[in-house]
Amino acid sequence: MFSDLIRRMTAPEPQTLPDPDARLALGAILVRLARTDGDYSTDEVAQIDQLLMRRYDLPQSEAAALRAQCETLEAEAPDTVRFTRAIKEAVSYEDRVSVIEAMWAVVLADGIRDDEEDSMMRMTVSLLGVTDQDSHRARLKVSAG
Repeated sequence: MFSDLIRRMTAPEPQTLPDPDARLALGAILVRLARTDGDYSTDEVAQIDQLLMRRYDLPQSEAAALRAQCETLEAEAPDTVRFTRAIKEAVSYEDRVSVIEAMWAVVLADGIRDDEEDSMMRMTVSLLGVTDQDSHRARLKVSAG
């Protein structure tokens, strides 16, 4: 179903993603992060829905439908290294920082900072080319809000 999107994202020189594809890629990264610890909780699902609603100005039903598509894409997507490289190539730095904010919101959604999620965050921050300082500020922003 998503093979064309995955093929374009993992091409040797990925191009900027059109908005619908960028939405799917962002959501899939959030789903991958939430699934990292083996407990894809209802709190994390609700947080992803809320993030998609706010980021894309969607009603709840459309955000849930988008998340469901993202879950499918995440399951079909290649390894995290190639997947995040494609996002890095296709998305501006400022938008990647906002992706990191969204990721921290998912990590903190269930109130537990799991070692696997922390490890995935460190790897993803690096692969997306976001500085540790910007990731730290993003986490503090999410924690405060």
